[in-house]
Amino acid sequence: MTDTALRAPAEVKYAEELDWLESIDDGPKPFAWRLSPKMVRLFILGSERADGLDRTIDQKWFGDRSFVERSIVTLASDRGLLLIGDPGTGKSWLAELLSAAISRNSTLVVQGTAGTTEDHIKYSWNISMVIAKGQSRESMIPSPIMTAMEQGVIGRFEELTRSTSDVQDALISILSEKYVSIPELDDDNIVFAQPGFSIIATANSRDRGVNDLSSALKRRFNFVRIPVVTNKRSEAEIVRFRTAELLRRHQIELELPPTLLDILLESFADLRAAAAAAGSDDEKLESALSTAEQIGVLEDAILHSQFFGDTTLGAHTLAGSLVGSLARRTPEDLAILNKFWHGVVEPRSKEIGGDWSQFLEGGRDAIARLS
Repeated sequence: MTDTALRAPAEVKYAEELDWLESIDDGPKPFAWRLSPKMVRLFILGSERADGLDRTIDQKWFGDRSFVERSIVTLASDRGLLLIGDPGTGKSWLAELLSAAISRNSTLVVQGTAGTTEDHIKYSWNISMVIAKGQSRESMIPSPIMTAMEQGVIGRFEELTRSTSDVQDALISILSEKYVSIPELDDDNIVFAQPGFSIIATANSRDRGVNDLSSALKRRFNFVRIPVVTNKRSEAEIVRFRTAELLRRHQIELELPPTLLDILLESFADLRAAAAAAGSDDEKLESALSTAEQIGVLEDAILHSQFFGDTTLGAHTLAGSLVGSLARRTPEDLAILNKFWHGVVEPRSKEIGGDWSQFLEGGRDAIARLS
């Protein structure tokens, strides 16, 4: 079943690698962890020659080593882990990789929304079974968090700040008491967390003011802030890594021209600089201009060139994808992009020429179509 899944979870995608790491791992493991902390870090950040391994372990998450180490140490303690940052900074991917390496199960996930209720993090009932046999453990439907408690593994809570205060308050009890009471039952009415249980939550730093975390809940988490990647070399590695996965999934054979990657990186860097210098939100693009946005632009351009072009990726198509992906508000975003094309892309096209000239024309055409 997972062989044909549109997107396999990390523990399935990297199962052979995880099996091998587990077979050679002789380090101390907290609780019932499948890998030692050092091996968890190695799985996520990749191997180096100094590790002396018989095979290469590819890097899967690109960011500061200290963020990964602090996350691992937190999960080995009795505190939850909260990964916070702008959209597209890889918070969810890091949470998935951590869960896969530690528990070999990253799918026990609750998605925080305005409609998330206490039942989603505790339990609910199979109504037909309750009617037929009454309330019992068999007729109870445990939440992903309760399942993680019973199994002693990692549970995940995505977009914590989008859930209401009632849901957040219920999470305080789980993180502090490490058990859930089931008052509807007379016997077997407490679910205790087994050793190894913890929660990795993510929060969007742009959601401040939606449902701010209480000080009581904040005390139950260690915060790890994931910044937007601004280092050009690191960002290029992330884009290449994700693009390679995209090409494999679509069975596309394509070499990403280095000049086009440079154009994409330079454009996002310039747009970020313009956003930082803007005096108001109206002068900023609605997009977070994250690395994930760049990957989305590149994916759109590659697929467009494959399906409707000559199968080679060109600067004209890339420009059209960038404009189409970032122009979310009309006319505000289009005005910002038009200013960027006239003030930055046009002078660069005159100075450098080549693909920048095609990028200039592609952007102009796309802005004109959307205006």
